[in-house]
Amino acid sequence: MATPTPQIRSLYRRILRELPSRSPQTPSKTAHQKLSAPSPIQQRIRQTFSTSKTSEAVSRSQIHQAEQFIQYLQAQRMYATLIERYNPGMGMAEDERVRLTARRVGMDMPEEWYGTGKK
Repeated sequence: MATPTPQIRSLYRRILRELPSRSPQTPSKTAHQKLSAPSPIQQRIRQTFSTSKTSEAVSRSQIHQAEQFIQYLQAQRMYATLIERYNPGMGMAEDERVRLTARRVGMDMPEEWYGTGKK
């Protein structure tokens, strides 16, 4: 396999950087740990980039398509960040959402609502 051009290598790294992590429960993984056990999509991307024998085999349209894919991944990451930021109650239980909504307008829920009223 011939060494890929710096542009192709850069595209490959940018794609890997933008891919969502496999398990959000383990945010402390390093880049080495992520690549030592690649996900199926990472394996497929690596296979696609490594099968092109020379830089001449990679056409401009393929490079453009890879750049568009990177932009799409960046937009999806930003979308998820914005949804999380501006809709903080999406993952909350109904009771907690009602309590926080009442607090937002300066009210507290009655004590019996917490205790006997809910049972």
